[in-house]
Amino acid sequence: MKPKNNLPIGIFDSGIGGLTVVRQMRRILPGEDLVYLGDTARVPYGTKSPETVVRFACEDAQFLVNEGVKAIVVACNTASAWALSALERAFSVPVFGVILPGVRLALKRTGNNRIGVIGTNATIRSQAYTNGILARNDEARVFARACPLLVPLVEEGWLNHSVTDSVLHVYLDPLLSRRIDTLVLGCTHYPLLKPSMRRVVGKGVVLIDSAESCARFVRDRLETLGLLARMRRRKSWIKPFVTDETVRFEAMAGRFLDDEMEPAHKVDLPSFPGSR
Repeated sequence: MKPKNNLPIGIFDSGIGGLTVVRQMRRILPGEDLVYLGDTARVPYGTKSPETVVRFACEDAQFLVNEGVKAIVVACNTASAWALSALERAFSVPVFGVILPGVRLALKRTGNNRIGVIGTNATIRSQAYTNGILARNDEARVFARACPLLVPLVEEGWLNHSVTDSVLHVYLDPLLSRRIDTLVLGCTHYPLLKPSMRRVVGKGVVLIDSAESCARFVRDRLETLGLLARMRRRKSWIKPFVTDETVRFEAMAGRFLDDEMEPAHKVDLPSFPGSR
């Protein structure tokens, strides 16, 4: 039986956006094995009801637990917003979301306490970022905006396209008019748009990458819990699973990762007790 700290970390997302978290985990925790689940058959979560998101998230997490993971990273802002507390109650392994790390970093980096947040409709509707920021700093002002067109642009590969720049102006110019100095990228697709966003917001706005802040938070917590992997002689691996066809996932994975991974496996998710 493997020592618990040498078990893999499980990561799930509604689709492929969570691969930005995988990329940061590989950079910040290079010794960890990773099991990734992309629920590509039911993407996007950002348009679903909270009850549906909780059910999907529990089924995703159950699959990862069945794979023998030592911890679960919810690499989806929508699932982090609506399902994190349910996951923490339902599973005995540590569960980490992307919202709290982003909140903490935004508050650390802002100079004028005027913080913008962008995300999917469901993430913004949840007010998870707004509530998290205000709970820790009641003098902060939070300006949140849903940006539903950004995920399709990323998945089309239009990362440096004039259409993308135009859409970003529509979404971000109203936030800039509020004099924000910090912008939280509240969707794991959005880090791929950082160069385009930088052209729109200029150098004076700090961009908070929820994928990077999450990976650093997970590293610190696993170290505290004594769950960091010990030194290995072999290279660590990434094992990907999807719930729909693998071809599109593998074609798009190269945009998100700077690393090799084995071919994706198509799986059916287990029902979670009480989820139906």
